[in-house]
Amino acid sequence: MAQTGGRIVTRIGTAGWNIPRALASRFPESGSSLQRYATCLNAAEINSTFHRPHKPETFARWAQAVPAGFRFSVKLPRAITHEGRLLDAGRPLADFIGLICHLGDRLGPVLVQLPPSLGFDSDIAGVFFRQLRDVFEGSVVCEPRHPSWFGLEAEELLTCEQVARVAADPARVPEAASPGGWGNLAYWRLHGSPRMYYSDYSTEFLQTLSSKVSVSASSETWCIFDNTASGAALGNTLMLRDQLRPA
Repeated sequence: MAQTGGRIVTRIGTAGWNIPRALASRFPESGSSLQRYATCLNAAEINSTFHRPHKPETFARWAQAVPAGFRFSVKLPRAITHEGRLLDAGRPLADFIGLICHLGDRLGPVLVQLPPSLGFDSDIAGVFFRQLRDVFEGSVVCEPRHPSWFGLEAEELLTCEQVARVAADPARVPEAASPGGWGNLAYWRLHGSPRMYYSDYSTEFLQTLSSKVSVSASSETWCIFDNTASGAALGNTLMLRDQLRPA
């Protein structure tokens, strides 16, 4: 795993922690899927929170299942981002943060993925991120998908609120392929291309990604593979991890 001295940390993982049968031999035989996964990787993205809430004890159990250096990123509920469209989010945000804080020191970034139809409105976005900052001091990453989020005004707002903009593949606009916003955190989300959630990434793509990650100036870099529908994510994750390991 590419971790160096000082403050530089690289985290590589998948959305969820499913271990396909074809890769089972690369993980310990005993333990839960999460425990086995966490022996080889240092991060995972919890996407299920987008669709439904979990009990506090569920988050606590997940935290207890992983070693001290492991971190979870957690996706905001669709009720806030897609249905509420960032409006009147103060109480829902406080409730959500109150739940995920049961991850304790295993809690990493909160992921704000926006619907493709949600354009940038400086007033709405500003209020929303300030409400989020009122209840959460940790890392925040945002994956906007409307082209209007990639202009200077949006970039300045994200930077001001210390929100990192996701580098996504496939990218809906060229700017979406590179990290943006707050520069202390870089966060890649690899959804699979050309077929989202299914396509396996080539060795050449992963080598290029490895080069980008290696020269990242951010103090913390995440690479999360979301091409889980075909089981490709974990194999891509392990290959990238191996490419980033010091020789």
